[in-house]
Amino acid sequence: MADDTSKGNEGTTNNANQGANDAEQVKVMAALAYLGILFFLPLVTNPESKFGKFHANQGLLLLLASIIINTVGAAIPLIGWFIILPLGNIFTLVLFVMGLVNALNKKMQRLPLIGGFDIIK
Repeated sequence: MADDTSKGNEGTTNNANQGANDAEQVKVMAALAYLGILFFLPLVTNPESKFGKFHANQGLLLLLASIIINTVGAAIPLIGWFIILPLGNIFTLVLFVMGLVNALNKKMQRLPLIGGFDIIK
């Protein structure tokens, strides 16, 4: 029975090591996923990586949020130009930095407000 328990613990350790190795191998591509249209890079380079898929999804959400903010801000005269665009782009910049730091630190932390959606599964 002791042998079965030790095998179970080794399996858990191996899964944790695989997750850490996955994040280490993909972290640069995951960081690049936050650069607009380059969100797909982790999907192309490491299609089976959960870490890569997570950050590709967050990068896609950030791109869509940026497109929506800029479209709405440009379409509404005065309020859009002087309030929505500046504040929206500052918000987008802050989320970009947060995502970049999370990817480089090998964290799978969702972005505030927009990160709760899963487009890429």
